Amino acid sequence: MAPAEQLKTRSESGSSGVRSTTPTVIVIGAGFGGLAAARFLYNSNVKVVVLESRERIGGRVYTDYSFGFPVDMGASWLHGVCKDNPLAPVIGKLRLPLYRTCGDNSVLYDHDLESYALFDMDGHQVPQSLVTEVGEVFESLLEETKKLRDEHSDDMSVMKAFTLVLEKRPDLRQEGMAFKVLQWYLCRMEGWFAADADNISVQSWDEEELLQGGHGLMVKGYEPVISSLAEGLDIRFNHRVTKISRRLHGVRVGTEDGKVFEADACVVALPLGVLKANVVRFEPRLPEWKEAAIADLGVGNENKIALFFEEVCWPNVEFLGVVAPTSYGCSYFLNLHKATGHPVLVYMPAGRLANDIEQLSNEAAANFAIRQLKRILPNAAEPIKYLVSRWGTDPNSRGCYSYDAVGKPHDLYERLRTPVDNLFWAGEATSERFPGTVHGAFHTGVMAGSECLKRFAERCRDLEMFQPVMAKEDELITPLLISRM
Repeated sequence: MAPAEQLKTRSESGSSGVRSTTPTVIVIGAGFGGLAAARFLYNSNVKVVVLESRERIGGRVYTDYSFGFPVDMGASWLHGVCKDNPLAPVIGKLRLPLYRTCGDNSVLYDHDLESYALFDMDGHQVPQSLVTEVGEVFESLLEETKKLRDEHSDDMSVMKAFTLVLEKRPDLRQEGMAFKVLQWYLCRMEGWFAADADNISVQSWDEEELLQGGHGLMVKGYEPVISSLAEGLDIRFNHRVTKISRRLHGVRVGTEDGKVFEADACVVALPLGVLKANVVRFEPRLPEWKEAAIADLGVGNENKIALFFEEVCWPNVEFLGVVAPTSYGCSYFLNLHKATGHPVLVYMPAGRLANDIEQLSNEAAANFAIRQLKRILPNAAEPIKYLVSRWGTDPNSRGCYSYDAVGKPHDLYERLRTPVDNLFWAGEATSERFPGTVHGAFHTGVMAGSECLKRFAERCRDLEMFQPVMAKEDELITPLLISRM
């Protein structure tokens, strides 16, 4: 085994004559959670090294430039464009524009009812009045599920709850085209959770804290934000961690290629899917409550197939959709031209459909998306380029983001975030308030860094050395919003 890389460095004697030790931290994962923790600690005079298994930063945030302009193939929205959003100061300082795709009261969270153009599989557009009417029915169904869960002590899936609601409220049943539109709304709900409706907990589907200000698409992508967090940090790429050992006075971290790192503490910012796969060994084993949190939280999948065209050949709306008799058969396209001016449509399958499409080659996956598009626009041109994400089968992510599984408590997120000795935890799956979001990952990273700092301060007499610069610099700046076109 290679000798351990010692991160510890001794400071010179201070004016008090007391010799202090500069604390050291290993951060595992260069996604938003990991980089937020590393940035906080770095700005607080802590020696930090970030170990990242990929050849890039960002984790499940990835802005691709191969079209000649930025396209986010991972996270792409800021959910809640307001000063209360933990990411608002960072985005605001960078003066990055956002394109608002919905107001505060959208039933599907990321877009408004009037922003769709839905079609049936024969290419006939669904009247907007019917789209709006069924959207209101869907809202009523969701409200009825809240009443239903008060009557049942046992949890159930959203799908089962809908079935029971429709038995009690036959007036909410839909038939014909209206039923297919309802399935499309269900399809979009599944996209929000990256999971099928028969896996989503009805007790917890609305536990996430939704911030005010609507939802803004990152016009220039998330790359400028993630790069600003990473600036100046010691990041080691292609370092896949396989073992994390808690020791009496620190941690010892081993990588796949045999390298070993030692430090005073560690921030674990690994994706939930990677933790679930047990590819990282913890010694000693994690407590049962921590292992249960990892096992019981759901991790879903949503992918993107970006289609780049010579010119726009679709209606001037924000979202195109294909309605079908099942949510699995429905399709959803985000029109990036509205927000960015580039002729790009992004097909976004979720849940079982996303998993099935990942079994195809990139070419076959792109052709599948094109076939869905040509159902509604038979004369659409062929795209000149395409991009395909594979978050579910990517060994560095093994899924997209977390959700509340049926029969499991919402406080699992907080259990996953809770420190174990000198191991601190960050990432979207550790955010009880904002699970599944970029700002949730960022917020938990800052919390992990702060908790780690407090632990050091308890052991060190020289408290002045731990004064985070970030706390002084960050002002409440709301990001720029672009008006809808």
